[in-house]
Amino acid sequence: MSIIINLDIMMARRKKGLTELAGEVDITLANLSILKNNKAKAVRLSTLNAICRALDCQPGDILQYVEDEEEGGGENGEEGGTDHG
Repeated sequence: MSIIINLDIMMARRKKGLTELAGEVDITLANLSILKNNKAKAVRLSTLNAICRALDCQPGDILQYVEDEEEGGGENGEEGGTDHG
């Protein structure tokens, strides 16, 4: 997975539990738990908006891009890096 959801970190920083956040965001505990445990395949922007509002944070505080090892490149003569132009 290339996108990591650091929801648990922001929840800890804001001292908010799963039940409290689920109520504020109007999302089920099960769905919030899926997000928190990095099991989600997608997240609605409206949900991300509500989470950011409840945790007083930016989307980048919750979402992180991590390059997969298979996609890495840069070794053995393979192209890699972020230069796309």
